[in-house]
Amino acid sequence: MGKPVDPPEGGDVESISLKEALEERYLAYALSTIMHRALPDARDGLKPVHRRILYGMRLLRLDPGAAFKKSARVVGDVMGQFHPHGDQAIYDALVRLAQDFAQRYPLIEGQGNFGNIDGDNAAAMRYTEARLTEVARLLLQDIDEDAVDFRETYDEANREPIVLPAAFPNLLANGSQGIAVGMATSIPPHNAAELCDAALYLIAHPKTPSDQLLTFVQGPDLPTGGIIVDDRDTIAEAYRTGRGAFRVRARWHREDTGRGGWVVVVTEVPYGVAKARLIEKIAELLQERKLPLLADVRDESAEDVRVVFEPRSRSVDDTLLMESLFRLTELEARIPLNMNVLTSGQIPKVLGLTEVLREWLDHRREVLQRRSRHRLGEIARRLEILGGLLIVYLDLDRVIKIIREEDEPKQELMAAFELTEVQAEAILNTRLRSLRRLEEMELKRERDSLTSEQSELEALLASEAAQWKVVTQEIRAVRKTFGPETPLGRRRTTFAAPPTASDIDLTEAMVEREPITVVISEKGWIRALKGQVTDLSGLQFKGDDRLKLSLATETTAKILVFSTNGKAFTLDAAKLPGGRGYGDPIRLMVELDDGADIVAAMPYQPDTKLLLASAEGRGFVVKSDDVAGNTRKGKQVLNVEANGRLALVVPAEGTHVAVIGENRKLLVFPLAQVPEMTRGRGVRLQKYRDGGLADGKVFGLADGLTWKDTSGRTWTVIETDLRDWIGNRAEAGRLPPKGFPKNNRFS
Repeated sequence: MGKPVDPPEGGDVESISLKEALEERYLAYALSTIMHRALPDARDGLKPVHRRILYGMRLLRLDPGAAFKKSARVVGDVMGQFHPHGDQAIYDALVRLAQDFAQRYPLIEGQGNFGNIDGDNAAAMRYTEARLTEVARLLLQDIDEDAVDFRETYDEANREPIVLPAAFPNLLANGSQGIAVGMATSIPPHNAAELCDAALYLIAHPKTPSDQLLTFVQGPDLPTGGIIVDDRDTIAEAYRTGRGAFRVRARWHREDTGRGGWVVVVTEVPYGVAKARLIEKIAELLQERKLPLLADVRDESAEDVRVVFEPRSRSVDDTLLMESLFRLTELEARIPLNMNVLTSGQIPKVLGLTEVLREWLDHRREVLQRRSRHRLGEIARRLEILGGLLIVYLDLDRVIKIIREEDEPKQELMAAFELTEVQAEAILNTRLRSLRRLEEMELKRERDSLTSEQSELEALLASEAAQWKVVTQEIRAVRKTFGPETPLGRRRTTFAAPPTASDIDLTEAMVEREPITVVISEKGWIRALKGQVTDLSGLQFKGDDRLKLSLATETTAKILVFSTNGKAFTLDAAKLPGGRGYGDPIRLMVELDDGADIVAAMPYQPDTKLLLASAEGRGFVVKSDDVAGNTRKGKQVLNVEANGRLALVVPAEGTHVAVIGENRKLLVFPLAQVPEMTRGRGVRLQKYRDGGLADGKVFGLADGLTWKDTSGRTWTVIETDLRDWIGNRAEAGRLPPKGFPKNNRFS
């Protein structure tokens, strides 16, 4: 390494710590991002860039109903006067304010290509035109009446508002998204009429909690509609804390195509989801064969959204088809709620529903007070002028003489009639044609009217109740403008309870249904062979491993696997390794205890029963639903002794149980004598002097007892020939009939 370079001699050199310099600069950057870029103000719901765009457009007189102006002109004015950042960033913000699929109540009316729900971008700013909407007019209303504070712009050449008067509940009505440093905000749009109703109730009942306001504010009201499928408790908790999320699903209906055919038509997609990207993802899943219930997807949208899903067959259940699409695609989306906003214009804080509305209401009251004081000041100035003019009318000739003859008429008038400078200036500026008797009467009428208005405003400022009454009237007017009976105010997002998971088995919808043969080796390796394979003699195994058991099932099934320590595990057949290799150890899929081994495996069939027994001959009947689970740890079903093991798992379908011990004694007894349990040791099935249980089965006595010998032949002993072996549970039994296999197994 080279020698460090010393600073040059002379000049002012200041040494500072790198750590302190970084901390200071990063904190300044973080505060700038939070305060002046990413978080909206709780009062008007706007970030600085949006506020500057709206104010700049107002200065350009782009009011509702006025002629449109090029977006480039707006962007240029905003960038030059208020927002010294990139023109594309300003234009992107302007475009979003005009998109009716992004804003619930657009603040800008656009003319030209402003993008679409497919995710296409807007045309360049030189092609599009814009003007303000009625909602934006409400946000800017009374801004010239000293309703809000102004500050110097970045170059101190102009002044800009710190916040807008906001006669519209914009923060919640249009929502907001932003990522700052160490914090973020995410507020979905809401229904303005519902917000007004909640605000009016909050004025009358100031201590109302957020939960109670949900009587009025049902939940988000998204521009693109959709259905919210959350329960009321989840929604209430989100609004109470200011944090949460909403599950939004696409709106769909079944449409018959004739001759028994049908399709599903989606008419509304979740908020913020680009339709083109959504259809592209569904098409990819179709190619990957992950949507076996779906045959095709088509976009038939024009002005309205219309996405058509064609089922694989007429027998497919439409609800099951849509549930599979909701699970795998953005037809169901999570809309986050994080009401992290700037309170008082400078403090970032997460607010609940009540606090957010309170911020807006308090701001509206302050705007009313400032507006009233401003008007009082104007009235006082006008009354001062009127007072001077009325004095003049008492002696007009003298006034005219002073003006004609004096070199300094203003000073002379002030001295002669005891006028203020403002009054004297007003008299000198009065036109000759105004010196009529009729004009004097007009002035007196104006003075009386202004005096009356002055008294009313003073009474208003002196009474908090009167102020809230005026705010109430203003909010009611907004509610009427955007009420549920208006096209813009009508609620678009509805609410529904989602189907419960127990009602719908999605396994079938997610996986293509195909026959497979599951193979488990002696050393616990598992794999799934395609098709129903009966001859497994040519199957290859790793090293000296060999076949232990096999079962025929389907890819949509669940497999129950039982271990010697009495535990049951549930595996998805679709997730098993294929049959080309040796498979995978079951221990990679489940937490199999050391020393435990696999005893049995079978496809899970709901609403069936199983007979479980230990090697010492104790057992019970258990429902298959009580055995199935979805954890790697499995379920402890049969409790075994320290040196004991689970030896028997068979379907409990029939009237009688046949058990045979290692001592080659066979016993048959009624299944009703075996209790049904969810877990435990069970009861004694057969009594042994030496050894334990070798095998068992449940069968229908009327059908007879069957078994297969080592040659593969099937033997059957009918009911009348089984009398010598039929007894009661826990008896010893006797030697089996002629032809029973020497290995003491039924199969």
